[in-house]
Amino acid sequence: MAARRPIALTTAVVLFAEAVGIVLLHSVLAAVLEGQHMSLAGLDPEMMITGTWVLGGVSGAYLALCGAALAVVGLRDRAPGRWLRILLVSCAITHGVLGAVVVGLVGWTAFAVLMVVLGLVVLSLIMYGPERHEPAGEAAETAEGPAGEPRPV
Repeated sequence: MAARRPIALTTAVVLFAEAVGIVLLHSVLAAVLEGQHMSLAGLDPEMMITGTWVLGGVSGAYLALCGAALAVVGLRDRAPGRWLRILLVSCAITHGVLGAVVVGLVGWTAFAVLMVVLGLVVLSLIMYGPERHEPAGEAAETAEGPAGEPRPV
């Protein structure tokens, strides 16, 4: 499994870049909202600006946390624990749902980018999955029963 470390580290870098991109995207959206000073269905424009900043910060922190988790996994070259695995599975689910939504709103290019990130996260999870070793006694039991007796036909 020599390829699992570079895959995990590459995925971590991609998630860090995505975190920065999400924060920048939300800062642009907040600047546009601030420049318009319009109410949407009676909502306060200042609350929409604040909400945009908060969503960008929380999304960026979440993606950076997922990237940090994968960086630790890649640097240690050890499988993630239960909580890190849950975090990475939630990251994969988030990318899958966002990919389904973004294909209609933004287009196929954004969908493809999100699916590549989803694939990298899932590949990292699979590469660091539980290793299955065949017990030594199981190989001897193929021709004979558990106590050395012939298996019934």
